[in-house]
Amino acid sequence: MRILICNDDGIYAPGLMALHQALEGLGEIRVVAPYGEQSAVGHAITLSDPIKIKVVRPNGAFEGHAVFGTPADCIKLAVNVLLDRPPDMIISGINLGPNAGISVIYSGTVSAATEGTILGIPSMAISLATFNHPQWAAAGAVARRLAQEIMRRGLPSDVLLNVNIPNRPLEQLTGFAVTRMGRSRFAEVFHRRVTPRGDAYYWMDGELKLLGEVNGTDFQALDQGCVSV
Repeated sequence: MRILICNDDGIYAPGLMALHQALEGLGEIRVVAPYGEQSAVGHAITLSDPIKIKVVRPNGAFEGHAVFGTPADCIKLAVNVLLDRPPDMIISGINLGPNAGISVIYSGTVSAATEGTILGIPSMAISLATFNHPQWAAAGAVARRLAQEIMRRGLPSDVLLNVNIPNRPLEQLTGFAVTRMGRSRFAEVFHRRVTPRGDAYYWMDGELKLLGEVNGTDFQALDQGCVSV
């Protein structure tokens, strides 16, 4: 069993290291991930520039290929160039922050799994629903369990799993729920600044707004302490 892991937070991100550690013993783990932060790039691919690749060893924990490109670039390069044969499974994550509701559209983490599914490889995206004090060990344990289920059962063709995990110790998770994507949108605010030379620039900020009924959604599952699948 060969498992390819990727993310959008970058190859040095603690979530990727936690995922690699959690999957140890399940098979051959290969890492191809962006060199730096690629959050919210969606399913972008690089067309107008060359894509550089560097072999790195983050904290000596593993050896991987750092790609100066997007998460979707990483999957394409891994499958077509970097690996001598395709992986049996692709896992993208563990993302810092949830990928529920409209975030799925923007997420590079989810898009890496989507690219894997397009290529016919069973794939899932794993996200931890917090930005503070992440419970990496618990999220890793959930990722390992789901990977084992995919190994046993497989996935239907053209289906990927988008998994969101509440930020709780493992024993405080209330279970698993198959959910639908909740309706939401970002309410953006753009903060204007001016450079010393008088040129204007903007920082985007804002918050997620929930829309419509939440019953049966990823948002409800997370609020109830349940892993959303």
